[in-house]
Amino acid sequence: MAKADKPLVWPHGEIKTPPFATEARIEAGVLLRRLQRGESLGMPHSRPMPVIGGRCHELRVRDRTANWRIIYRTDGDAIIIGEVFAKKTRTTPKDVIAICQKRFREYDDACK
Repeated sequence: MAKADKPLVWPHGEIKTPPFATEARIEAGVLLRRLQRGESLGMPHSRPMPVIGGRCHELRVRDRTANWRIIYRTDGDAIIIGEVFAKKTRTTPKDVIAICQKRFREYDDACK
């Protein structure tokens, strides 16, 4: 990783075996790498999620069997991953929103 690259931070556990198919895993990796390098992604790859908080976004990864979402926040020194889930409806589930808000808040408290 180059010096300017931001690390990916998983405040809650880690994904040891992503549930994505190979193509989707590669796409997610490329998109996360672009974020690490400071690139700002827009539609169709990413969209803002102000309901979760400032600087929060939803990374969109299409797979053969599911539409995956990676909720992340861009901080000055890192990309924080709040949750990864298969999106099955048009709206983001309220429990996912609440979990992400809690994880980002806990991350901020731990960094104080």
